[in-house]
Amino acid sequence: MEKEKCFFLGSITKAFGYKGEVVIFIDADQPEVYAGIDSVFIEIDNKLIPFFIERSDLRNKSNQLTVKLEGIDTHDQALQLQGCALYLPLELLPALEGTNFYFHEIVGYKASDVTKGFIGIVVQVLDYPGNPIFEIENQGQQILIPVRDEFIAGLDRDQREILLKAPEGLIDLYLKEE
Repeated sequence: MEKEKCFFLGSITKAFGYKGEVVIFIDADQPEVYAGIDSVFIEIDNKLIPFFIERSDLRNKSNQLTVKLEGIDTHDQALQLQGCALYLPLELLPALEGTNFYFHEIVGYKASDVTKGFIGIVVQVLDYPGNPIFEIENQGQQILIPVRDEFIAGLDRDQREILLKAPEGLIDLYLKEE
């Protein structure tokens, strides 16, 4: 499986017990959605290796699962996986509705502003902790707009368009003619 066709699910934080179980941290708003998965890709030496899950239990901490992986039967084997990243195929992402979206989903969308009209194409979302930013390209010029609910006026998945309500003057800072 290619990494580009997957999404980051979380990572293995530690070995658990002596029978090869591991604790995984699920990096998601609703980790319980992934409690019943039957397989996962683990990144080992920059390759995604598939592992089947024999059993999993949601731990007291809501974003953690204790997992028994098929073929991992000892504490030492589990220790070797500590720190490894976990991935799942993109098609397993739960569908989002309304103006909710995954960052990878809107790359290539046309971006418009409620007052300025079409402003460019979303090139990427810069995922800075606590402050993600839309990177929009307009004829070779870069426009950066914070990803905040109050700046998103609409999302049309069929037309691949996002409608923004950027703070007054922000877009003008980027599109000033020289």
